[in-house]
Amino acid sequence: MTTRNQPSGTALPCCDDSCLEKVALRECILQCGQAQNASCSDDDHATVSRARSTTAHSSSLGLGATTFDQRNLSLPSSQSPKRKREACMTHSRRVRDHYSTTLARIGCICKELVAKHLQPCCKEVGPSGKTTPASTSREKICTPRPQQPLVEEICATKCKFPGKKLCQGGNSEYGRAHESATPAALNRNGHCGGDPRNNHSDTEKKRAGPFTSCSDSCRLQDTPQEVAVIETCGDADGTAIGAGRDPAISEAGRRSRNGCSSSTEKCQVLKVFPSEDPETGIDLKQATSNLQHVVLDVQGLTCTGCETKLFRSLQQIPGIYRLQTSLVLSQAEFDLDEKAGSVDEVVKSVEKATGFVCQRLNNEGQEVDVLVDSDVKAFVAQKYPHGVFQMTPIGKQVVRITYDARVIGARALLRECFDASLSLAAPRRSSELESGKKHVRNMTWITLLSIILTIPVLVMAWAPLPHRPVVYGSASLALATIVQFVVAGPFYPSALRALLFTHVIEIDLLIVLSTSTAYIFSIILFAYTVAGRPLQIEQFFQTSTLLITLIIIGRLVSAFARQRAVESVSIRSLQEETATLCSTDGLEEERIDVRLFQYGDYFKVRPDSRITTDGVVVSGTTEVDESMVTGESLPVEKSPGSPVIAGSLNGSGVIVVRLTHLPGDNTISTIAAMVDQAKFSKPKAQEIVDIVAGYFVPVILVLTIITFAIWMAVGVAVRHQSSGPAAVNAITYSLSVLIVSCPCAIGLAVPMVIVIAGGVAAKHGVIFKSALTIETARNISHVVFDKTGTLTEGRLLVVEELYLLDDHGIAQSVTLGLTYDNKHPVSAAVATYLKEKGVDVSRIEGTKSITGKGVQGTMSGVEVRGGNTRWLAADERAEVKDLLAKGLTVFGVTMSGNLIAVFGLADSLRAESHFVVTELQNRNIAVSIISGDDAGAVDAVAAKLDIPVGRVRSRCTPGEKQEYLKRLVADEGKKVIFCGDGTNDAVALAQADIGVHINTGSDVAQTAADVVLVRPYLTGILVLLDLSRAAFYRIFFNFAWAFVYNLFAILLAAGAFVNARIEPQFAGLGEIVSVLPVILIALQLKFFKRQY
Repeated sequence: MTTRNQPSGTALPCCDDSCLEKVALRECILQCGQAQNASCSDDDHATVSRARSTTAHSSSLGLGATTFDQRNLSLPSSQSPKRKREACMTHSRRVRDHYSTTLARIGCICKELVAKHLQPCCKEVGPSGKTTPASTSREKICTPRPQQPLVEEICATKCKFPGKKLCQGGNSEYGRAHESATPAALNRNGHCGGDPRNNHSDTEKKRAGPFTSCSDSCRLQDTPQEVAVIETCGDADGTAIGAGRDPAISEAGRRSRNGCSSSTEKCQVLKVFPSEDPETGIDLKQATSNLQHVVLDVQGLTCTGCETKLFRSLQQIPGIYRLQTSLVLSQAEFDLDEKAGSVDEVVKSVEKATGFVCQRLNNEGQEVDVLVDSDVKAFVAQKYPHGVFQMTPIGKQVVRITYDARVIGARALLRECFDASLSLAAPRRSSELESGKKHVRNMTWITLLSIILTIPVLVMAWAPLPHRPVVYGSASLALATIVQFVVAGPFYPSALRALLFTHVIEIDLLIVLSTSTAYIFSIILFAYTVAGRPLQIEQFFQTSTLLITLIIIGRLVSAFARQRAVESVSIRSLQEETATLCSTDGLEEERIDVRLFQYGDYFKVRPDSRITTDGVVVSGTTEVDESMVTGESLPVEKSPGSPVIAGSLNGSGVIVVRLTHLPGDNTISTIAAMVDQAKFSKPKAQEIVDIVAGYFVPVILVLTIITFAIWMAVGVAVRHQSSGPAAVNAITYSLSVLIVSCPCAIGLAVPMVIVIAGGVAAKHGVIFKSALTIETARNISHVVFDKTGTLTEGRLLVVEELYLLDDHGIAQSVTLGLTYDNKHPVSAAVATYLKEKGVDVSRIEGTKSITGKGVQGTMSGVEVRGGNTRWLAADERAEVKDLLAKGLTVFGVTMSGNLIAVFGLADSLRAESHFVVTELQNRNIAVSIISGDDAGAVDAVAAKLDIPVGRVRSRCTPGEKQEYLKRLVADEGKKVIFCGDGTNDAVALAQADIGVHINTGSDVAQTAADVVLVRPYLTGILVLLDLSRAAFYRIFFNFAWAFVYNLFAILLAAGAFVNARIEPQFAGLGEIVSVLPVILIALQLKFFKRQY
């Protein structure tokens, strides 16, 4: 098995804590000036936190006594140690408070920076390891990147491609010489930008073009076609200078007045882009900044033929990539290259080709609908306030405003930003629910009209009335004409558009052919009656009118059942519409619409009421029922500092909560968005359905012709009828065959089950990100668990500590400095333990995590490492062996390769781990443990869970985890689940057939797994397996029903049974009879119960 691509719904995190420091430095430089060498020192920033000030001393390692204080930066440059610039504590804290929530939720702050017209902070790295353009896909996007980035100061101190003619000099004699320099000459000179002694005062004020050096115009002209390279000046520590538009960075770049080709600076490659996206074939050089993600709400989707027509019409439009459509959601989703056309042009093209009504849905920023008391056109034409992205009229006096909630709040937007008086419009339901409800409402009115017009026609045809054929025929003709061209009118353009524009023969064409045939034939018969030459058969307008009415009733029932099914499992229904806004102490209160929430708000939650949105308790204690969101059956205690989840039900206490996520961006919305993403995806079974549905209508047309020919021959040759009566009889059988067949049951067999299964799983705390996951899970034969945080609680505790320095305080301080902000469970546990002891923090520079090994940095030029003892080459030390023998997780710390501290950590098994492992083994599903932890700790857990030694792997790097999973598939041919808590598990999650992320917090959007266990309990894996099996059975039953129905219905309609047939006027009931059981079978999943 090859490594799977990241799921389409997966975001690739591109930022980390270092990005926050970069942004803080920018603000610090802009607001505090640059007189300081590396940081601010004005009075506002005089106080230094203990966490940022350090003391380090180790006589045993030969280091002199040195005191590091990040505020002590006023020394002359000749005396100051060379260190990376840092922001002051004030700006660092301010930036962390502002951006940390965004970073934690989606792993990227670039989009928010760009929304504020600031330079993004990082590179986007794709799965291959190469950096990729930011806009190649919605899932991989950080922020749009200019096609040709403007650069303040760029240089190249070393030519990157020896032997290539990369440099083009300007007026400089060095540049001209370099233009034709040989590789040897380049190596001797060492520079491609002219004499490094040149002062850049003339050029640094000019904005250079793309790929331009800051000395004259050194350009990378003949770079390989596969990549585009941008090189910038940088400090010795690698910090880029002058890259991009950000004025702070540009200003920082000008601090070196002697040119950027100095010995203390070096060039660095900022971006390396593949020339073509392998997935879509997009030319990235041309389209890096032009792709935008579009979601369309489509009204009029009723069957698989409609979806096929929509898909093909969009597929034919140039510039559309990653197209997905959903019959159940009535939506289309794709990426659009703006160079090929605008969204409005796409909408017009689709509406022309299909007859559907399309509307773009917002997928960026917050939205609020407001009532405007002035001219709407003038209102939307005015200059947008800061933070407002778009204003769109959606009604006579209603305008939809899209805005950045981190720039401006909803209440401020309504009260302070416009001269016009604004008020909230009526609340909207979620897009797919709102669209479905509107479709049902429209179908209801059309059905009522059809029924009202049809009843008189039936009375005149079947009631024992006086014989007045011309009068009754005239009235029936008038009513039937209205039904044919008003009620059934939309079928005509729909069928013709599908045939002409997308070359699809769909069910609407069958309706048009059958009803039109009955209607026209009745007109011919009525014309003979009016002419005084009536035929043996009278007109039958009741056939076409009743047929249309029954078809419309069938579609109404189908749409209503589908809508109720979607609503019944919609987690968005848990979102409250009002809330109690209050002061921090909870004394002042105001009841508001939740759409008016803004960041910084506090709200009060009273007993037995639902929590409005995500937040943190600031006062009060209570117990909260989170079962509707996470599946946790027992109430969860909440006290100050505890997070609360939107949609959960408060108990008997009163709490005041500080809002952390707005209602449109909270846990409910996040889970609902992931569930919707699964609805867009299609399992392999759907591919079979699409093939069958594609041939269904043409086959029915052929059967109709065959039926007509057989009954015509029977009438003339067997019954000795004249051609007229024989033709009429043959037509009635043909009409029945034409209309009784229904591909809708086949088309809905899979998507309805996927919708219900996804909603039911979400209510049990299991989020499927792909329909393929639901299909695959029933075949799983091997489950591989990570250890720490998965089989165990992940709450490691330091139970033993050994220090190999005489001064234990120094070893503790260095260890805390190294692990202070690290997120790995082991490092975090050690840091927490030392913080609780009040240990001072040593200043460790350049800290970075080494995946599967540990963390390293430098202190006063000395390398400091912390991590597993094998990486530290200390696993044979007696101190380490003693801890390993006790089954503890061991964390060691070294300075200059000398071991200075060893910590032994213990973890406890999750309460359900033994039950889940035993249950899996009872189902003949193999279980393995694969962990980066030490052998002793892993073996101890395996022994407690009765997992065979042969299926236990310890001290594994992410790459070794991946290789183990590959071998399971290659050697044993198994379908594999990998379950981890997300820490260092990304590669393994991607390699497994199904990657399961066990969530340990309220945020569920920051994982690349196929399945998220919102409730951090391993029983979710059993839910996954059982629900997958239940969904498969229902898909199988749906297929069986669709096959049986169509087989017997067509045989009955064609007259295959002597004493039984379906009259053409009643054949319209076929949609109800065929579709309703499919929906009901899918709805049975709602009663899925977990037995554990």
